[in-house]
Amino acid sequence: MPAAGSETWRVVQDRLGERPSLPAGQGRIEAIDLARGVAISLMIVSHAVSGLLGTGQVPEWGMVPIHLLTKFSSSLFITVFGIALAVAFLPRTDAPDWPRRRLKLMLRGVEVLFWYKVLTVVEMLPLYGPQDILDTLLYQRSAIWVEILGFYAIALLWLPWVLPLWCRMPLWSRLVAPLAVALLAGWLERHFAFWGIEPLKAILVEDDDHYTWGQLSRLPLVMLGLLIGERVLRCRERDALRRRLVPGLAGVGAAMLLGFVAVSLPGLDEALMAVARNTGKHPPALDFMLFSLGGALLVLALCLAGGARAAAWLRPITVVGSDALAAFTFHIVVIFAIFRLLLEAWQVYSYPQVLGIGLALVPATAAWIALTRWIGARS
Repeated sequence: MPAAGSETWRVVQDRLGERPSLPAGQGRIEAIDLARGVAISLMIVSHAVSGLLGTGQVPEWGMVPIHLLTKFSSSLFITVFGIALAVAFLPRTDAPDWPRRRLKLMLRGVEVLFWYKVLTVVEMLPLYGPQDILDTLLYQRSAIWVEILGFYAIALLWLPWVLPLWCRMPLWSRLVAPLAVALLAGWLERHFAFWGIEPLKAILVEDDDHYTWGQLSRLPLVMLGLLIGERVLRCRERDALRRRLVPGLAGVGAAMLLGFVAVSLPGLDEALMAVARNTGKHPPALDFMLFSLGGALLVLALCLAGGARAAAWLRPITVVGSDALAAFTFHIVVIFAIFRLLLEAWQVYSYPQVLGIGLALVPATAAWIALTRWIGARS
């Protein structure tokens, strides 16, 4: 028995010291597009309700459960961002053409940054004057509905430089890193003043007065996505690992939701309503993240379990997830430029009506993406 135990411990040590050795990617994974599409579709519904009606006007039955479920979207979107980076780029960080791929990622970041600024103007035009819009463009204040696009843009400018480092890290350090960064970001947000530069603090670790997605405070979700992405690559090689990955994600997600229930008792109803009203979203609080990430992992597990078949059945959502930038651009323009600015539709419609607008925007967004692709293929 001691010999067997010693052998087991050596296997564990070797496994924890293992660096990623990943098979090359095999093109797009439709289940990942589906998961991203679910995240963006939930955002579209949430943005339609908050952008055309305001959460203060939503009835309780709309807040819980309908608006509550949209809180899965941000954690799911950022985690899938990490998965996509792992699947498409991690196996190639030591390839001779990595500098070209790194540049491609950074140029994508510049493109997203440009559209983030354009959509900031679109979002703010019906609501604010020129000086407020200019201040926001110069990072003196923040927008609301398009800020996650700003996180995505900035992350694409610096993450390509650290992906090779991630590939050189042993497994134990990759497992510890998300928790370590989360604790560091939380400590910095509470105790470090960032030399009095409030916008810098908001961009890095978030601030109570800014609706931003901090690079460090949300980095653990990207790291989690990288870990899942490594496993997805291996699962495509061996079905046995796929059978372990999906139950593992579902189990962790369910455990996090149970953890949310545990920390919320005995006031669970009030806690659910608080999450639905975004309490604890910026900066991220424990109860909000338990609910948001737990639900996100369950959705991700379902998408991976469904695979290509589920992606085909839910084709409009998959199409939305296949081009996040186009989806963001389309729905923000429709909600804020058309409804709020041109039609002056702020608080004109009832909650069921704005909910219907949000739900209709999902297939409309998919149709727009499909149409632009069709035109591009024939031009």
